[in-house]
Amino acid sequence: MLSTHMSGHPTGSASGGKQTLPELPYAYDALEPYIDTKTMELHHSKHHQAYVDKLNAALEKYPQLQGRPVEELLLDLSNLKVEEADRTAIRNHGGGHYNHSLFWKYMDPANKKDELLGKELVSVFGSVDEFKKQFNDSATKLFGSGWTWLVRDTKNSKLVIQNFKLQDAPIMDNLYQPLLGLDVWEHAYYLKYQNKRPDYIAAWWNVIKLL
Repeated sequence: MLSTHMSGHPTGSASGGKQTLPELPYAYDALEPYIDTKTMELHHSKHHQAYVDKLNAALEKYPQLQGRPVEELLLDLSNLKVEEADRTAIRNHGGGHYNHSLFWKYMDPANKKDELLGKELVSVFGSVDEFKKQFNDSATKLFGSGWTWLVRDTKNSKLVIQNFKLQDAPIMDNLYQPLLGLDVWEHAYYLKYQNKRPDYIAAWWNVIKLL
């Protein structure tokens, strides 16, 4: 299943011990008119880059952690032998790096429809449209900044819609397998949609080819 593949190692290997910004697999204007070019450019080259830079800064004093994929750091977050302030930095900036690396891939215009995921959504939610309705409602109601995800609970393999505050990543401490995520921080949509988050959420489905 494509979504399972995407949840594996979205960031690739760290280069020379440093985390690196993944190359966007399409042009900044590829998602027009739903996601505008300027937002994509700033979101990828400025916001995501800042998470990468700050994660690298947090890892500077821990050579044993440098070079490890960010998903490994997040999976083992509570067990990392680091100062608590650095654990928080890894959580925030590592989560931002990981979440965005997946987000770009979910919106790739080259994606193909994921038939297996679609069938599972029908089994769990009754229809893909009902899933989207519940997902939209959850994303609209999320207070402040964060993400809305379709995830698989690692304890029971059930699909659930789950909100995460700030840049918390679904895989932290191996709680969930992410399948589809939406960034609802204002920086993801404010230039085009201002405070109209529901309009952004509705438009976003037009760039998701998986369903």
